[in-house]
Amino acid sequence: MTLDDLRVFVAVCRAGSLSAVARELGCTQSAVSQHVRRLEREVGVGLVERQARGVVPTPAGRVLEQAASEGITGLDLALRRLAEIVRGGAGAVRIATGGTTVRHFMAEAIVDFRKRYPRANLEFQTESSSRSCCEALADTSLDLAWVTLGSPVRGVEQRGVVELPWVLAVRADDELAGREWIEARELVGLRLVGLPGNCTSWAHLKAAYRELGIPGDSSGTSVADWDTAVLLAGLGVGHAVVPALPGWKGPGHPGLRFVPVPELPPLTVGWAVRRWDALSPLAREFAETVARLTGGERGAEGAGGSGNVVLAGA
Repeated sequence: MTLDDLRVFVAVCRAGSLSAVARELGCTQSAVSQHVRRLEREVGVGLVERQARGVVPTPAGRVLEQAASEGITGLDLALRRLAEIVRGGAGAVRIATGGTTVRHFMAEAIVDFRKRYPRANLEFQTESSSRSCCEALADTSLDLAWVTLGSPVRGVEQRGVVELPWVLAVRADDELAGREWIEARELVGLRLVGLPGNCTSWAHLKAAYRELGIPGDSSGTSVADWDTAVLLAGLGVGHAVVPALPGWKGPGHPGLRFVPVPELPPLTVGWAVRRWDALSPLAREFAETVARLTGGERGAEGAGGSGNVVLAGA
């Protein structure tokens, strides 16, 4: 049994496909199968079973996958920490994010973090949705993912940082612009700019609509992200029900008004990781910096506390 065998086996369990792992590793499907078979011969029991849509771990396979995944995560963390020691406190934090995350939630934190850790690198990988951000964490080179919290994801821990109330974005000359708030039932009949169908925030919004007995408006224009929805609202294409993002405060949208819709439950956003206790010191410090500057005291607590972090050589 080798470390490569275990890494390949964990990758197969997560992907549910031998061919997908082969493509990712740049090898043949047969080579991937050999890793799995070698493990099965050594432990004396089948670890995966083939189904119509791929492979899934057997009960024995799930036991080994969990143990191997935890061991590999711990080993990778140790190697990262050793590299930071060798480089005198320098290192990298790798984050998966959505398209609008950095601008709205991390700009201030990035400046603050870079001042305190000038030798550290921040590397961002853009994903199309919160789910794809969580899936990207299967790549052990990633440390953190900023997500809209949703259903539990196997092998991923989620922690909320800040709650975002829902607002209706309207033009300043709209008859609703002067309202202090509006009732959810008043959304019925409005032409709404739709959020992306695959995003977690839209799933939350649809669930809230159903709970309140509000029919979804299928006539709206579906867009790629929250910023585009607000842009189209400003152009008069329709109204946009969106979470109130930090970056929209102040004079950024002089032609728009954001009218609260208090009946809609707020949207929670925050961090996703494989294991909080396995984060490198730099990654933990960046997560806490974003939480502190974005979510205040509640956010810092939600991201794992605000204790001091000491880096070797820093």
